[in-house]
Amino acid sequence: MPHRDTPPVPPRLPTGWRRLLARLPIPIFRCGLGWVFGGRLLLLHHTGRVSGLDRRVVLEVVEYAPDEGCWIVASGFGPKAAWYRNLRAEPKTLIEVGTRRHAVTAHFLTPGDGAEIMARYARRRPRTARRLGAFTGLRTDGTDAGFREAGGAVPFVRLEAGPGARLP
Repeated sequence: MPHRDTPPVPPRLPTGWRRLLARLPIPIFRCGLGWVFGGRLLLLHHTGRVSGLDRRVVLEVVEYAPDEGCWIVASGFGPKAAWYRNLRAEPKTLIEVGTRRHAVTAHFLTPGDGAEIMARYARRRPRTARRLGAFTGLRTDGTDAGFREAGGAVPFVRLEAGPGARLP
């Protein structure tokens, strides 16, 4: 685990087999079979900030608040991930969860919010949190404080359904 005085290093973007693995669920959503993920994953549509083309990425739902109509996702590979930068440029978009589509607006959370979200996630899913940390290159000692530190280095996004969002 990094020393507390050194800022956390953002994880590298996936390449090779990791990129392939991350993109594998997209065709499953395209075939209308998103329900097999049981709400754990969502398909995010985003518009390329340079190309203007419709892009898609599958993300894990870190938290879901049905009463508020919002989903929290994380850019496990840091702020350089294309989908994250594209949402920064155009935060109104569409997600698919299961077989339903939702118009949403992206809200970017603070590192402090991310730290708390990651600690809650690790309490709910400790093994998955450790595996995700290893996959993305974020090291944690498995403690609540360690997950908070890792969560502070990960950009989290709240996707809120409602008026003002657009259907691409």
